[in-house]
Amino acid sequence: MRLKDKIVLITGAGSGIGKTTALLFASEGATVIVNDLSEESGQSTAEEIVRANGEALFVQADVTSPESVKAMVDRIIEKYGRIDVLFNNAGISGVGAVHELELDTWERVMKVNVNGVFLPSKYVVPHMMEKKRGSIINMSSCVAEIGLARRTAYAATKGAVLALTKSMQVDYASYGIRVNAILPGTILTPFVENYLKTAYDDAEKALEGIKKRQLSGELGLPIDVAYAALYLASDESRFMMGSPLYIDGGATFGKDA
Repeated sequence: MRLKDKIVLITGAGSGIGKTTALLFASEGATVIVNDLSEESGQSTAEEIVRANGEALFVQADVTSPESVKAMVDRIIEKYGRIDVLFNNAGISGVGAVHELELDTWERVMKVNVNGVFLPSKYVVPHMMEKKRGSIINMSSCVAEIGLARRTAYAATKGAVLALTKSMQVDYASYGIRVNAILPGTILTPFVENYLKTAYDDAEKALEGIKKRQLSGELGLPIDVAYAALYLASDESRFMMGSPLYIDGGATFGKDA
């Protein structure tokens, strides 16, 4: 029970990494506030936690909307009095080189992936400051550190999240708040599976190509990232501050000759 009695907010917890993390955190004793834009998906995650005798509350909110995020945080504080852990997980992808991207695609990826970290943090941090403790986990990506073809918008946002993480840590260390980032490689989520089917003529060939980017020779699984988030959320990582945690199968620092 590594998160016993902790109140945890996870954005984008209706599917993929967010859902897997929500289920893991609940099994470790946390009360999990499941956030998602989709009521159906988010409610499903919360109900699954409750069926497993865990504690969960679904709160629908759009992480790109200040009003929506503030209302969500206010509701959580009114009910529980605090937020111990914030996992800024919600995000989307965007495919295309600079000359291929439409402005609205660029702006949408920026809003979700950067504003979607900034806004929950903005409204949660004051409550953590008051309690003088808290852990914030921001979802970056290994593409913040490496070049990857036709991922311009996504890479730019994940680089911004990594820089934001480091800056936030300096601002809030004196309040007992830790801010760290997770940098996954390619993780086999429903989103990635759908992307392979829709973006490539040969999904299997594309999958094999993606596997070769990682020294592991395989795609990661959502549970791999969830365990990393569990470490950062727990008191075991008390001395880890402003740090990137790579869960990438060797994609960032390895190259198979």
